[in-house]
Amino acid sequence: MARYLLAPTSTTTSSALLPKDATKNSPLSRTLRLRALGSRSDKARPIMAVASEQAAPASRYPKVAAPTTGPIPAAELLGVIEAAAKAGADVIMEAFNKPRNIHYKGVADLVTDTDKLSESVILEVVTKSFKDHLILGEEGGLIGDSFSEYLWCIDPLDGTTNFAHGYPSFAVSIGVLFRGKPAASTVVEFCGGPFCWSTRTVSASAGGGAYCNGQKIHVSKTDKVEQSLLVTGFGYEHDDAWTTNINLFKEFTDISRGVRRLGSAASDMSHVGLGITEAYWEYRLKPWDMAAGALIVEEAGGVVTRMDGGPFTVFDRSVLVSNGVVHGQLLDRIGPPTEDLKKKGIDFSLWFKPDNYPTDF
Repeated sequence: MARYLLAPTSTTTSSALLPKDATKNSPLSRTLRLRALGSRSDKARPIMAVASEQAAPASRYPKVAAPTTGPIPAAELLGVIEAAAKAGADVIMEAFNKPRNIHYKGVADLVTDTDKLSESVILEVVTKSFKDHLILGEEGGLIGDSFSEYLWCIDPLDGTTNFAHGYPSFAVSIGVLFRGKPAASTVVEFCGGPFCWSTRTVSASAGGGAYCNGQKIHVSKTDKVEQSLLVTGFGYEHDDAWTTNINLFKEFTDISRGVRRLGSAASDMSHVGLGITEAYWEYRLKPWDMAAGALIVEEAGGVVTRMDGGPFTVFDRSVLVSNGVVHGQLLDRIGPPTEDLKKKGIDFSLWFKPDNYPTDF
């Protein structure tokens, strides 16, 4: 169930997302380890574990968001982000009833003419306002001033395979980093299906909260994994990391209300921020997949780390986002196999950071 709070007096999403000076103090809570309910004999049927009644406070995990949006006010950044995302979404909406020209980046990795046209109109909006900013687009690569403190991470159509088949979910995802950390973001998600497509816009700014169509959103308060609906994703490379996540999928299917695989990281993370699902994790994502959604989750009251529990940046190769209260329980099961992958030599170093781009990490 999504949980919404009425937005402040402003009627626009951008102005409602201005940073606030007030800080929130989360109450202290404690983590209880998962305990098995039955014997561990070889022939015994697996029994659901007991999750902690109270999880660790979100404050134990480092913040992902930039401490400030820099010299550009949050409202100004969000205004351009939302305009750019809407322009890209308009291209996608117009393409539904047209033939899809599909090309392949790999055996199953698709790209359509719509991806490229969406990114083109997004870039037009961004560069009109910020000519000197650095931009990383999924289709167009890196352009702009590499010494800029601002880096735009753009996925013009996250979930291309779903789009090509007319299957929800897919989205336009735009996140802006200030000195390497998320400062503002927008995800325009396509909902519904053939003959009834619609969109919802989820936005966030550092210190300003997260909003959906102008209403403030918050992560769920579910504190038990067995009462949680979880989401994950799988890349196109079927290697050890893929196999490990298949096993995690099976494990969490046994102990939770269910695990979904929807195929759009930006949408998946937005759902955590909306309180629809409790957590999402995946290996091998790219900055344009994570920059927007990670900020939305955190500003909605959730937590973002790597899958080994370490501090997260959008240049990392794994991500775990949650409502915060189940985060420790998830890491108890996700962390060890991730460490095993590292011991096997699977590369979890930073995927990519543009040369000369200034960061605070």
